[in-house]
Amino acid sequence: LLMERKTHVKINRKEIMLAKLRKSCSCTPQKLKNFLMDFFPVLRWLPKYRCKDYIWGDVMSGLVIGIILVPQAIAYSLLAGLKPIYSLYTSFFANIIYFLMGTSRHVSVGIFSLISLMVGQVVDRELLLAGFDLNDDAPPASGDGSLQNDNLSNTTAFNLTIAGINAECGKECYAIGIATALTFVAGVYQVLMGIFRLGFVSMYLSESVLDGFATGASLTILTAQVKYLIGIKIPRNQGHGMLVITWINIFRNISQANLCDIITSAICIVVLVTAKELGDRYKHKLKFPLPTELVVIVVATLVSHYGKLNEVYASSVSGAIPTGFIPPKVPEFNLMLRVALDALPLAIVSFVFTVSLSEMFAKKYAYTIRANQEMFAVGFCNIIPSFFHSFATSAALAKTLVKTSTGCQTQISGVISAMVVLLVLLFLAPLFYSLQKCVLACIIIVSLRGALRKFRDVPARYRVNKVDTLVWVVTMSASAFVSTEIGLLVGIVFSMLCIIVQTQRPRTALLGQIQDTSFYEDDSEYENLSTVPKVKIFRFEAPLYYANRNYFLKSLYRLTNLDPNLEAARRKKYEKKEKQHLKKGNHGTANGLGIGESTSQLVPKQIDFQALVVDCSSISFLDTTGVNTLKEILKDYKNLNISVLLACCSPSVIDSLKRGGYFGKDFGCMQEMLFYSIHNAVLFAKDQK
Repeated sequence: LLMERKTHVKINRKEIMLAKLRKSCSCTPQKLKNFLMDFFPVLRWLPKYRCKDYIWGDVMSGLVIGIILVPQAIAYSLLAGLKPIYSLYTSFFANIIYFLMGTSRHVSVGIFSLISLMVGQVVDRELLLAGFDLNDDAPPASGDGSLQNDNLSNTTAFNLTIAGINAECGKECYAIGIATALTFVAGVYQVLMGIFRLGFVSMYLSESVLDGFATGASLTILTAQVKYLIGIKIPRNQGHGMLVITWINIFRNISQANLCDIITSAICIVVLVTAKELGDRYKHKLKFPLPTELVVIVVATLVSHYGKLNEVYASSVSGAIPTGFIPPKVPEFNLMLRVALDALPLAIVSFVFTVSLSEMFAKKYAYTIRANQEMFAVGFCNIIPSFFHSFATSAALAKTLVKTSTGCQTQISGVISAMVVLLVLLFLAPLFYSLQKCVLACIIIVSLRGALRKFRDVPARYRVNKVDTLVWVVTMSASAFVSTEIGLLVGIVFSMLCIIVQTQRPRTALLGQIQDTSFYEDDSEYENLSTVPKVKIFRFEAPLYYANRNYFLKSLYRLTNLDPNLEAARRKKYEKKEKQHLKKGNHGTANGLGIGESTSQLVPKQIDFQALVVDCSSISFLDTTGVNTLKEILKDYKNLNISVLLACCSPSVIDSLKRGGYFGKDFGCMQEMLFYSIHNAVLFAKDQK
């Protein structure tokens, strides 16, 4: 049976591209309207907003998220190496911009621990290179709360004009300059990826890579907070191996631990973990999550203030947090050049987390998102706030889960959350002056529970897929023990190598016939399969290309117990030897060989099959090497009077074989070489003489 292929009309790609270009360059009122409504999705859904149905859920979820955002923003400023006010700015602007541009109804975009860590590592590195002291445990400046009040140890005379900052700029000024430049470049990358539709990049970040990356980064975050937990002063380490070096410094300085901070940390962790566990256990009975972080911060601030923990026990506190907004400022171009490479992994991670969460909740609540628009949204959530002293943002799973559990229906809840943060920015921020840093560290560490619990899933993950578990372990280890950026790169490369190795050494099998049927399966996996007389059926479960060509041939020769090249060489030697004996008249043996040679390897092998059927159902593509390999075995087996039949080839594989000349110039023998099922090939082989 030879099925007739359809004739496909050749597509003129040039004409199509020109038509799309003409269409995209044309401008009509309707097209402009559609563009604006696509670019600002809020214009589509806000006029259709069902106030009676949605407003209560949106207000409740917005208030809850806003209450959670404030302590988290202040806490995550430790990770970013910046003052708490900048974290509050970030949370405010991200919610407003995503409300205007996002397509997901539920995700919470704002400050995220992993992104804060990546920003903080770049900020610390650049501060160190500029000659600043990374020790942030100096006594806080009191009084006016001016952002320019860097303490004397961090007002450096280092010439910073090479970085585009004047010499009067201190440590804090330089730090936020680095952060905003990094954020701006990351946002530009995301917008460019949206313009050129490069969202496919996220496909190379598998679930195992992302989970391993998040877990490894969580270990780094945990390590960075330990010094605040126990109140010791150690340098903030930079570069590879930061986790190990930090733990060495912690144990070296453990004798300097502040007893007040240790007691405070122990109490806060017990309270936070207990509240989280109770919340998880009784979440179906609670209408909204307990604002434990806010309660802990309020109580701890009051105790610290009235107990004078900073003055009496030298406990490190947050210091002055100014109110209001700083005038906007354009990020420094020269600083952008310094951090351009660092912004790339930041942009990819931020985008991937946002889109994956958006797709997950869109699927759960039966609506669609536009991944490309999400890239624009998160890009502008970085670009615009960078002018207002903010740093990089992303969607966060924990806050998104809280939003959905408290009745969120649309991104109106994001506006409510932004209003709560605005209230703190304008009026309440100075009240957190006496808040201990160890309390913020406790909030960060407890928020890492989900990522750290991934260690418990390793045995189950290993039972499901050993390769994915190995990818997780390698990515986690590289992210924790080398650096987060290197860990992400190592995870991507290693996962790709695993795929390549799997295709290099795929599963191979000889098939047997299921009794009284026309179906065939792996003879080594199933019982009661019958072998087909004089026919070998070989299955190769991978694409056939240059990297696995040798493995294909070795597996074929091993399973069929016949190497056609060796057998052909053996026969030639046998014939040559036989002719020599005939010329000498030596007929000492029936085979024409001497007695000593009758059992030698020169005797031709008894071949127990006359046809080889190659099951191509798992071969998704062939490259030039793959086609030449099939042509080679066709020729080699033909020399031994064994026919090679191909079964279950896909149309793309058939096209590759045709282009490679496998069926000859006129395809005349194609009907005798290609079959659409294994059974047809077997029946044909049985009919051959």
